[in-house]
Amino acid sequence: MKSKLKFIIPLLLIAGGAGYKFVLAKPAEAKPAKIAGEIYVLPKDFLLNLADGKFAKLDVALIFKPGFSAAPAAGGEAAAAPPEGYGLLKQEPVVRAIVTDIVTNAGAKDLTSRKGRDSVKQRILKRIDKETDVPVKDVLLTDIAVQ
Repeated sequence: MKSKLKFIIPLLLIAGGAGYKFVLAKPAEAKPAKIAGEIYVLPKDFLLNLADGKFAKLDVALIFKPGFSAAPAAGGEAAAAPPEGYGLLKQEPVVRAIVTDIVTNAGAKDLTSRKGRDSVKQRILKRIDKETDVPVKDVLLTDIAVQ
């Protein structure tokens, strides 16, 4: 009898703990997202000449304001496929032109220093806000190579 109790008591404790965890315990509250809004990575990278004679290869992503999505709403008309290398964002060519214009007027130092990158990102953000209907909250320069 004592040998059976050695096995039954731990099993009852484990079953009781599992029952409490899955049935009686309150679920943990979901933490709010640290980044509110969709992140859209421009699918085609940039290879650009810089103002100081060097060149840069970079990838750019946009953080949209909450509620905006690059993808068209489901159930709508089927949109024509975008050109190769371009994504679903309707105004992507304008955004790419803005990035190209601003980065080609920058120097290598602007892209290799944190202060310079922040300045370039702010200029891109202001121009996108001014010239497009894309509600961008932030611009990310995800990969940068300067040579």
